[in-house]
Amino acid sequence: MAQEDVFKKIVSHCKEYGYVFPSSDIYDGLGAVYDYGQMGVELKNNIKKYWWDSMVLLHENIVGIDSAIFMHPTIWKASGHVDAFNDPLIDNKDSKKRYRADVLIEDQLAKYDEKINKEVEKARKRFGESFDEAQFRATNGRVLENQNKRDALHERFAKALNDGNLEELRQIILDEEIVCPISGTRNWTEVRQFNLMFSTEMGSTSDGAMKVYLRPETAQGIFVNYLNVQKTGRMKIPFGIAQIGKAFRNEIVARQFIFRMREFEQMEMQFFVRPGEELTWFQSWKEQRLKWHKALGLGDTKYRYHDHDKLAHYANAATDIEFEMPFGFKEVEGIHSRTDFDLSQHEKYCGKNIKYFDPELNESYTPYVVETSIGVDRMFLSIVCSSYCEEKLENGETRVVLRLPAALAPVKLAVMPLVKKDGLPEKAREIINQLKFQFNCQYDEKDSIGKRYRRQDAIGTPYCVTVDHQTLEDNCVTIRHRDSMEQERVSISELSNIIADKVSITSLLKKLI
Repeated sequence: MAQEDVFKKIVSHCKEYGYVFPSSDIYDGLGAVYDYGQMGVELKNNIKKYWWDSMVLLHENIVGIDSAIFMHPTIWKASGHVDAFNDPLIDNKDSKKRYRADVLIEDQLAKYDEKINKEVEKARKRFGESFDEAQFRATNGRVLENQNKRDALHERFAKALNDGNLEELRQIILDEEIVCPISGTRNWTEVRQFNLMFSTEMGSTSDGAMKVYLRPETAQGIFVNYLNVQKTGRMKIPFGIAQIGKAFRNEIVARQFIFRMREFEQMEMQFFVRPGEELTWFQSWKEQRLKWHKALGLGDTKYRYHDHDKLAHYANAATDIEFEMPFGFKEVEGIHSRTDFDLSQHEKYCGKNIKYFDPELNESYTPYVVETSIGVDRMFLSIVCSSYCEEKLENGETRVVLRLPAALAPVKLAVMPLVKKDGLPEKAREIINQLKFQFNCQYDEKDSIGKRYRRQDAIGTPYCVTVDHQTLEDNCVTIRHRDSMEQERVSISELSNIIADKVSITSLLKKLI
């Protein structure tokens, strides 16, 4: 099945089982805005808890804050967002659709990668165990031809981005014969810059109103509070400040479900270090963050680093952790060495001394910052996409199962009476009342037991417990494991211990130590 069709099924599955709904659905939705349903909000909260605990619980020198969405407008002038927070956009005159020029070129680079990988996979099947991939890539004519084209395009693209050369970006699109996905034509406009910040007014009268912005990132709330946190928490460098919160960007090219939205949530940590030590910490956090992702068990080969071709105005090093979505490798987290740009700018614009006094060096300086920034919604999407599975069973039937990491699953345990009589529902309720203080449990008595298993598979519930007539005699139940579908008879008193270790966030955190 084509990956595009798989992705459509995943989007449909998310709506059908209460994970994600189009916002304002009864009014035909609102572009690139989504609501999280009853299952989605549980998964999202579990993702946030895993991240928060991995930062704040596991590190004595990292604390959290929650800053306001509305901030003084000068903050965005100081940070460079007013003048430089732009996307290069290009329109197709035939379809009237607008695209990000850089994304069109990145997709073209991905096509070259895809061609190369197809040649490699064909050769792998042909030669079997004797296949030498490195030698094949270095000698095969078609691979070398595509690699040379890719390298030349990449070099040209990187230079155009770093130079801010919009004309060159358009010329690349023309030279590479990139067509509009809708019209199939190459009738392109010039490339223009578009600022992504939403603005509104704050004040009781139109004359006295002040123009303010919905924050496009959560980082600035940390920077303007860093000295408050440092002093009140008696923090010593190096130390970090973590935050989870909403951010807003007026994305013109919002697409791919919840991957690129206008209202989204970020999990960011700014780590303050001595000048000159930032690149060492940058490397350390790169490794720590990739380890955090891999601990989920979604597949190590699904991740890769992507170093930035164009560094932001504030950075001296930057990389993305990319995850293999159904529509290709895409960024889920960024790690940036932001130097002292933000704090220096805020000191300049606010006119106050916000330097850190280092008691060990007996001097004051502006700290350098290493940032880790992860999109909650993109993380959510990567987990759902990698967990969705259509599995052919031995009896010829097909089941749809979400193989979610057990610690993140919305519902940990479903308890089912075999029939709705003979005291079985009451016994099932008794079990739930014992376990609901530890786990998110669901009671399910509708339909046959087989249909109930399928329903729980589809929402990703790791364990199902069936109460039958024998339970009333021996106080044992049948526990079914989602992934293997294996069943075993266990004592009700053992349920808590059997399930707890597998479904707790602690089980993930232990992998990070």
